[in-house]
Amino acid sequence: MLDPELLERITARRAELDELEEQLTKELADVRAERDELAVAERVLERVSEQLADERASAMPAPGQVGGRAVMLIPPREPGVEEAMLPPDYQRILAAVRQAAGPVMACQVGEMLGVDISVRGKLEPLRGKLVRLVDRGWLRKLPDGRFTTFL
Repeated sequence: MLDPELLERITARRAELDELEEQLTKELADVRAERDELAVAERVLERVSEQLADERASAMPAPGQVGGRAVMLIPPREPGVEEAMLPPDYQRILAAVRQAAGPVMACQVGEMLGVDISVRGKLEPLRGKLVRLVDRGWLRKLPDGRFTTFL
């Protein structure tokens, strides 16, 4: 005949193992679910990164051609790129903004440069150049629409 005490210990141990198996099965399911979520997040991150890279590439200014070589007409402001590399009209715009007592509107820059600001068709190209200088990091545009240099 079997020892009842030994039989009881075996039954208790089997119950412990069944409970442990149930707990481990649940944890394994949680791990698999989290791994699936991470895989989805990784795919989303890759897609967003690709879209951002495409947007950045399309937002980059198109280079011009000088002497058969591609050059950016208004290069981004970065170390090694000097103001003298800008076309003369952009250099004059920068100088006018720099000479102002503080932030200036496009019409004020136009007045300093001798542009007929009463004619919208003459002021808008100037505003476009100011914005291009902002986009390339040469100037700052304040929320109120005025332009200023960097400190």
